[in-house]
Amino acid sequence: MRYGEEHGPLAIAHRGGLALGPENTLATFARATALGVRYLETDVHTTRDGHLVCFHDATLERVTGEPGSVADHTLRSLSRLRVEGREQVPTLASALASFPDTRFAIDLKDEPAGPALVALLLANPSWAKRICIAGAWSNRLQRVQHAVPDVTTALGWRALTTLIAASRSYARPPARVASGTFAHVPLRLGRVPIYTERIVRRAHALDIRVAVWTVNDQPTMHRLLDAGVDAVITDHPDLLREVLIARGQWAPLAGRRTTSA
Repeated sequence: MRYGEEHGPLAIAHRGGLALGPENTLATFARATALGVRYLETDVHTTRDGHLVCFHDATLERVTGEPGSVADHTLRSLSRLRVEGREQVPTLASALASFPDTRFAIDLKDEPAGPALVALLLANPSWAKRICIAGAWSNRLQRVQHAVPDVTTALGWRALTTLIAASRSYARPPARVASGTFAHVPLRLGRVPIYTERIVRRAHALDIRVAVWTVNDQPTMHRLLDAGVDAVITDHPDLLREVLIARGQWAPLAGRRTTSA
């Protein structure tokens, strides 16, 4: 089944679920999937020797305490560092292989990430249907999808900005905006609200599905689901799980419990 084809709203764990453990690590991915979460969001940077690793920042200091950037390191040298002093920086390949029943939304954080992802997926073609790529300009995303057609894409930055601007001005967005399956819409940027319910209506009219990030309180989760959003991206997949169970909309991984603890 291709990314996003399941019935009902998607619960997506932001960076694997920041509230569950060190971000973008296999340990935190495992905690999210143990809850029954089907969808994980992660970010990828490219090492000096061309490997894709699950890591948000271009620089290392915030989560590892080390100077320098991901691009300064080979995979071998990066493997000696620890996220929050505990967890190894995983490769995207290890994440996809370790969680074969899980879907991944992947933000491409640097220019080499596109070609590196194409090479990875051509070597492992069964992984492509499990992936939605986002977090980049449309041409970068579309180059990946052209090379690997089974990959799902979100709107690139320009198309997303156009959709948001049209929704805020009550204008009809042009049809060319529909360059991807999903629109990853920020709830807010800093203190500035970005999401409005009109975005859902405008996007759905173009057959674009709306995922809102980053949503960390249950009243807002309910409000967004009431408005018809198609996915919620959260640091707290445990809280979102409770909301979806209460609404009768929880669809866990096979074999996971469907009642809250």
